[in-house]
Amino acid sequence: MREGSAIGDTFHMDRLVIGAASRAAAERIAALHKPFGARHTLFADNASAELIKYASNAFLAAKISFINEMAHVCEKVGADIQLVAQGMGLDRRIGPHFLNAGIGYGGSCFPKDTKAQLKIAEKVDYDFKILRAVIEVNVQQRRRFAGKVKQALGGSVRGATLAVMGLAFKPNTDDLRDAPALDIIAMLQEEGARIRAYDPAAVSRAQSLLPGAELTDDPYAAVAGADAMIVTTEWDHIRRLDLTKVKTLLKAPLVVDGRNVFDPGLMRDLGFTYVSVGRS
Repeated sequence: MREGSAIGDTFHMDRLVIGAASRAAAERIAALHKPFGARHTLFADNASAELIKYASNAFLAAKISFINEMAHVCEKVGADIQLVAQGMGLDRRIGPHFLNAGIGYGGSCFPKDTKAQLKIAEKVDYDFKILRAVIEVNVQQRRRFAGKVKQALGGSVRGATLAVMGLAFKPNTDDLRDAPALDIIAMLQEEGARIRAYDPAAVSRAQSLLPGAELTDDPYAAVAGADAMIVTTEWDHIRRLDLTKVKTLLKAPLVVDGRNVFDPGLMRDLGFTYVSVGRS
């Protein structure tokens, strides 16, 4: 069950995986879940069921890290990562899900489960190289984005006021566990930036985690007088911002979008300097 989607996932589950040593016990558990109408039910031994859970999340994390690596290649060769992801997703063997380039994954599940799967492999003396790279790329993606912000501001953020839009690791939750925005803010603060951050749900939780940052639940208060707007969570609240108003409030019309929330053509037409991930 995905965080923020637990009810929908319960009533419309793709599959029900039951790990049990006893077939009779497994069938009783399956009967309890029958009213929810899972499309597939799989009985497995306990070890296999546990690995199905870890392997599923590790594979999705790998898709995210892969598309983020592709985004860097796109920037180098002048390609558009969203078109690349769309073309990949049309292949039924790949599918469109988890191919959104950005600042990487966070939250409670993917970081925990990738590390757990790595630890399981280590305990049986196996070097899970692909998964190790997935985790490394995810960490690097945050550093790269902080560098992208720095570059957009002429090579230094010292003394700059940055309006960071979004703190939670994903929309529709106030969860800040391993949220990319927190690491990126810390990196920018170390470089001397002043942070004014907005989130529609996570501000109260973030107070103790972001010393020195000014937090607000008003997006327009966040951007007022800022040197740039930095997008770190793809909230609909941010997608629906009055961009003309944002432009008048910013000190300079600069937006660095870590979630590819806005359309580059529209941003150009509105007169913004717009920097995103994997798109020219």
